[in-house]
Amino acid sequence: MTGYLLKRVLLAIPTLLIMLTAIFVLVRLVPGDAASVILGDQANAASLAALRSKLGLDQPVAVQYLAFIGKVLTGDLGQSLSSGRTVIHEVLLVLPSTLELTLVAIAIGLVTGIPLGVAAALSQNGWLDTLSRIVSLVGLSFPAFVSGILMLIVFAIQLGWFPVLGGIGGATGLADHLRALTLPALNLGIIMMAYVMRVTRAAMLGVLGEDYIRTARAKGVGPKQLVWRHAFRNSLIPIITVVGLYFGTLIGNSVLTEIIFNRPGLGKLIIGALNARDYTLLQGLMIIFALCVIAVNTLTDLAYALVDPRIKFS
Repeated sequence: MTGYLLKRVLLAIPTLLIMLTAIFVLVRLVPGDAASVILGDQANAASLAALRSKLGLDQPVAVQYLAFIGKVLTGDLGQSLSSGRTVIHEVLLVLPSTLELTLVAIAIGLVTGIPLGVAAALSQNGWLDTLSRIVSLVGLSFPAFVSGILMLIVFAIQLGWFPVLGGIGGATGLADHLRALTLPALNLGIIMMAYVMRVTRAAMLGVLGEDYIRTARAKGVGPKQLVWRHAFRNSLIPIITVVGLYFGTLIGNSVLTEIIFNRPGLGKLIIGALNARDYTLLQGLMIIFALCVIAVNTLTDLAYALVDPRIKFS
């Protein structure tokens, strides 16, 4: 297992370098350089030259690239141009809120999607199977910003069950905190549930038709043990895959959800950086997102080996 872990970590290094290179190139493909974007069209030549020198934009591209990679590898993502604080400090202020929202949404998706997917597979073409497919289709049909607005209108404005604003700053206790978190988490969790439900159903249908399942059933293995110990365990690989792949999408949807529900998080930080033309902060946030995706993909590969021991020998 140690060798497999080392192999996966080493494979993540070139991926990280490729993503950092892509971020470096994309930022510099924007029309005009960062100094002109930050200061605007009315800035004089002296101000532009001073800012370019401060940002290192007056250096050759190769020198800029090496300096950029060196700073990232040492954990230096620069300073926010609007606040003067380091990018790491700005991110750490709001990252717990985004992680909380994302992890609760994943938990909702798994806790509801897996049992519904298993039940749908066991009652193939029955009413429960049909109902689950309709629910998953509805969950996948609405973009996160549309479903979030609908939830606000129905459950917060009309029914008054939840606060209109999902910010946690005004929460005075655990109950208020959970009420503020419920709608945003459900907004993301329902989409996650739809993905997990469909993948679980398809994986279970494939496994339930295998010869070893029929053999276990013929030997008198009980229904619960047959489903959860034999069939479901061998269906985990595609479920883990969809969770890992959807994580990046979930981060993107969490940005939209935080804006809709006025929650503190990376979403509001991105919008603030865009409005302030904070080039350094935007670049740092792109790096943070890239690191999160690479970390989740690496953890997904490790989860494969835990579920199926044969994988770590491949």
